[in-house]
Amino acid sequence: MLIKPKKSLGQNFLYDKNVINKIISASKINSNDEVLEIGPGTGNLTRSIICQKPKKIYVIEKDESLANILKKQFSNKINLITKDILKIPNAFYSKKKFLILGNLPYNISTKILSNFCLNSNLKVSKMIFMFQKEVAERILADVNSREYSRITVLSKWRFDIRKVSDVKPNSFFPKP
Repeated sequence: MLIKPKKSLGQNFLYDKNVINKIISASKINSNDEVLEIGPGTGNLTRSIICQKPKKIYVIEKDESLANILKKQFSNKINLITKDILKIPNAFYSKKKFLILGNLPYNISTKILSNFCLNSNLKVSKMIFMFQKEVAERILADVNSREYSRITVLSKWRFDIRKVSDVKPNSFFPKP
């Protein structure tokens, strides 16, 4: 089945198995983890998360056509939420401690991170996100550098942030 990425949703599907393996390795998923995957797209990372056998897997996919594919592919192995990540109520995050993974839609990635920084209900063991290189540079920026911005201050205030890896454009379809 050919899936046409929607530019309006900032979709670039990760399909490089080496990158997926790096994400899984860095996440160190265990059987007690409640994993939240944002923007699972075609389910390439989801499949690898399932293989790690976490306690529970939540996936948030806004695109209904992709959500239907995920539902068919993974049926009872995931808790599928077909909704915009920016419209998930803060209460959803209370009483849970998530390990959060995501190849974030480029057009709302800083908004997602900002919301997580400001959400007092959010408890995380770890978050591993993929951002466009320019966004990642702003998040990791040093004080007084040209890239230093509000998202730098906000994210470093709330989380201990480090870079895991650069990812080449040819790891995605379509190439960003």
